Amino acid sequence: MGSYSIGDLSRREILKMSIVLAGSSVAFSTNLTAAEVALRRTPAQILGPFYPLNKLTRNFDLTRVPGRTGHADGQVLNVMGRVLNLAGKPVRNAKVEVWQANAYGRYTHPNDTNPAPLDPNFVGSAVLATDPQGRYRFKTIKPAAYPAGPDLIRPAHIHFQVSGRHDRLVTQMYFENDPYNEKDPILNSAGRKELLITRLLDPSPEFDPDSKVVMFDIVLFKG
Repeated sequence: MGSYSIGDLSRREILKMSIVLAGSSVAFSTNLTAAEVALRRTPAQILGPFYPLNKLTRNFDLTRVPGRTGHADGQVLNVMGRVLNLAGKPVRNAKVEVWQANAYGRYTHPNDTNPAPLDPNFVGSAVLATDPQGRYRFKTIKPAAYPAGPDLIRPAHIHFQVSGRHDRLVTQMYFENDPYNEKDPILNSAGRKELLITRLLDPSPEFDPDSKVVMFDIVLFKG
């Protein structure tokens, strides 16, 4: 799999994260106690049938394939957040695996029989690690909904598998106002499904003006 570290981000990329997170509800002090921070564990979701078969590579930009000049199709997203434990403490060096469908609703996976096109410029998966403040960030595109059965359309979502020193969590991140959210059995199996639904936010000046920012915090038990 190779090494992975938030240290591979440039100082500019870390500054972008810091600016956005500083204005969000997740900018907890590391001195807060469990009684002062009422966090809830992020609901678990299924791993799904399209977990990547190839080893995940370290990549903070899923919109470009190394060695190619093209750019992935779709709405560019800057996904970021923090991995915390129930006491609000950051989980440093947590392993964050992500994978998703492309802007047409298809995974780069041999078992995906969706006739939607593949995107040769979309990576589709990566492995990251959180920094000492528990922060992670990656650039991707907004995935599309896709058929998962004769009467089921899965809403747009991104898969996460997060491994800390003590805990491992498999979950999925969804998007507000997706018309398929209300009838999706996997999303609705979560006791606190609202913790999995995110908003597309307008970017601050540090980001591409045509992109969006998505905040998604992940809470483990102990970390």
